[in-house]
Amino acid sequence: MKFVQWDVPELEKLKDSKVYKLRERLDNGDKLSREEKNWLTRNVKECCHFKRGIALMGYRFDFSDVLKRYFVKQHGHIAEYYAIDKTALRSVLY
Repeated sequence: MKFVQWDVPELEKLKDSKVYKLRERLDNGDKLSREEKNWLTRNVKECCHFKRGIALMGYRFDFSDVLKRYFVKQHGHIAEYYAIDKTALRSVLY
């Protein structure tokens, strides 16, 4: 989904990007490897625009259908994170 008002490249030009390939694989019902799950969780966590998606060249790739919400207590406070599973979240946080 396009989220900016200015001109952006066609979505077809992003077919070689990792985020596009992962979204396409999930849409086809394929399973992700541990490395791909960790990569996706890390990039969702680091994305400053969206909580459950990844921004790439003016497009938002939404992964809310596969992400789960976790509450993590660290250093005396509770934080909310979105991840595919607990293992991926642990690999990102620790």
